[in-house]
Amino acid sequence: MQNLNTTPAIPLQGTCFTRKTARAIVLRGSDILLLYTKRYDDYTLPGGGVDEGESLEAALERELKEETGAVSITGVTPFGRYEEYRPWYKPDHDNIHIISYCYVCEICGEFDTPTMEDYEHANGMKPVWININQAIAHNEAKLNDANNKGMSVLRELTLLKHISAQLVTD
Repeated sequence: MQNLNTTPAIPLQGTCFTRKTARAIVLRGSDILLLYTKRYDDYTLPGGGVDEGESLEAALERELKEETGAVSITGVTPFGRYEEYRPWYKPDHDNIHIISYCYVCEICGEFDTPTMEDYEHANGMKPVWININQAIAHNEAKLNDANNKGMSVLRELTLLKHISAQLVTD
C-alpha cells in the first residue's frame, strides 16, 4: 500500500497510542462520495476506527454502511496509507498516532438511511456526492482560514489531491 503522506509523520513527545482507521474512496466520474460536516464546514472521506479483532475491510464496510447507508459494497481495493500524530484530548495519553488505510470501492444499488453515531448527528454530518475539485477547493479555503487549522482538514485535503491525481480521469 502506497504512503500518501506528503511529509513524514513525526512522533510527538509524551505517551501515545495508535488508532487504525479505514476510509472509503467511492467515485462516479469526477464526483466523490464524502461526508459534509456542518459544524466544521468541511468534507471528509467516509470511514472510521477499526474495532478490536475486526479486519480493515470489515471496518471499511461497517463504517461506509453506518455513515452513508450503502447497502452493497463491492470491488474493495487498497489505495494507500496516511499516518499522522496529534495531541490527544483525554488524560490517558498525550498523543494519538492515527493510521488511515484508504480503499477504493464501489457501491451498487440503493442507499438506506445512514445510522450515524450521536456525535455525528450533533455535528451535522451527512453523506454527499460532490465534484472532487470543488471539495478540494473548499477544504483548501478551510485550511487557509486563520480560525481553522484542523489537522483532519490537512489529512483530507492531502488524500483528495492524491485521489484526484491518480484516480479521476475526467
